[in-house]
Amino acid sequence: MAAAKKSTAKAATPAQKKPPKAQAAPAQTAAANKKSASERSTSGRAATASATPQQKATTTPNMSTGSKSNATNNVAANEALPKPRFNKDGIGYTKDFDLAFVKEMFDALQAERIRLTGQAKRLEDEAQQLVQEAEMGDVKFDDEGGEGDSTNVERERDLALSAQARDAVDEIDAALLRIAAGTYGYSVESGRPLPRERLEALPWSSVLVEEKVGGIGRR
Repeated sequence: MAAAKKSTAKAATPAQKKPPKAQAAPAQTAAANKKSASERSTSGRAATASATPQQKATTTPNMSTGSKSNATNNVAANEALPKPRFNKDGIGYTKDFDLAFVKEMFDALQAERIRLTGQAKRLEDEAQQLVQEAEMGDVKFDDEGGEGDSTNVERERDLALSAQARDAVDEIDAALLRIAAGTYGYSVESGRPLPRERLEALPWSSVLVEEKVGGIGRR
């Protein structure tokens, strides 16, 4: 009987033992970490929400009223032009200026560009040659009323004509860009179509005759 009681007491002993406090520590630590992470996340969201208006104010470009007005005018001008079509070579044409006409103007512009570029180069070379001759002592530019004076005038004339040719080449390049954009033949000022006769006489024309009066250098 005594042995049975002793055995019963031993069997009951493990069930009566309480788990050590150290075993509960991981669960408590995990709960604490979870709570801390939640607090950090909430704090981060609050900080981000409060910083958003300032960040937007910093990154948003400050467009002036004038810029907005210019942009609006450009859009309105483009929308007023007929919708262009393009051939396989990228030449744009419209109902006012058919493909055959624009192609003819394109070829004329290309040919005139080659001619004027060559002319400008030739005039620049001639002016440079006059300078070299003067440096060699053949001609003195400070001679009053003599050969030096006439040579100087000739050199200045060559440079002026060369500059005019270069300016015309720039206008031709602008006309070629308008062909590529499908806006060739329309005034860059008003969007109105230019007379074909004017374009045939001066293929790089960009404004109407009455509009040219108001702007220096317009063609």
